[in-house]
Amino acid sequence: MSHSDRYARQTVLPEVGPSGQARLASAHVLVVGAGGLGCPCLSYLAGAGVGAITLMDPDQVEEHNLHRQPLYTMSDIGLPKVKAARRHLGHANPGLRLYPIQSALTPINAPAAIARADLVVDAADSIAASYTLSDTCLAAGKPLISASALAQSGYVGGFCGGAPSLRALFPDPPDSGATCASLGVMGPVVGAVGALQAQMALKVLLGHSPSPLGQLISLDMAELRPAAFRFDDAKEPMEVLPFIAREQIEAEDYVIELRSTDEALTPATAGALRGSLEDIETIEFPERGRIVLCCQSGLRAWRAARRIQQRGYSDIALFAAAKS
Repeated sequence: MSHSDRYARQTVLPEVGPSGQARLASAHVLVVGAGGLGCPCLSYLAGAGVGAITLMDPDQVEEHNLHRQPLYTMSDIGLPKVKAARRHLGHANPGLRLYPIQSALTPINAPAAIARADLVVDAADSIAASYTLSDTCLAAGKPLISASALAQSGYVGGFCGGAPSLRALFPDPPDSGATCASLGVMGPVVGAVGALQAQMALKVLLGHSPSPLGQLISLDMAELRPAAFRFDDAKEPMEVLPFIAREQIEAEDYVIELRSTDEALTPATAGALRGSLEDIETIEFPERGRIVLCCQSGLRAWRAARRIQQRGYSDIALFAAAKS
């Protein structure tokens, strides 16, 4: 089968055509996350003829993934998701160049990964990853398609690349700390949101107007109700709470470990003070120096930082650490 046959139903569209197909073939997309959002997004990006995809994900395929991650099969259980994804996507489209990176996105590796890409897809469904990607894409001028899904709802938006960043639209993350593991999620919900991510990414790569950048689409599948709005005029916040990597924690930093011993027997640093979110009100901080707040997802650290800011402190950084 020739390439003309493979993409015939797409190139016949006047808004794509042979020139658009050539643009997709020369494009390089970074996809962060190969889970419920990443699987449909990857399938449709590869199917559309995107030439190169760098895929970052640290996890292995587990059986409980399969109800919402149809890219994988029982035979993939135990394999790194990036390698299983490369195999299946390669079988479907042998022309795809997929570069697997079996590691989590961090503030250290984000700039190099983003520099190689024309567009970034945030399918990690992680507060820390989303804001790290947004900060890095904003600085690099790269477009970002970010999404989140939980239970029976989700959203996808186009950020940066000339449009406002994720922080401009969401100066603070949602109050809920629920995750798919704790609250659950229906497979078709992440499938629909992930497919929307792919559609928005393709429209950006093809230069369609109106641009998906500056647009947010939400899906409430419990009520079967979609919604959409533009946020082109959203203002960037004057001050941000940056996420940092473990390697960026310095010896002179005042580190607060918000994870319990059940979450992490070993604190982020040897000299870290272990405490809860409620303890923040009573901790005496040094007058000078950076305060680093550590938790598992970044959400508790963010909440703690807001409380500390109310006490007049401004030099604060957040560290999201996996369970250890």
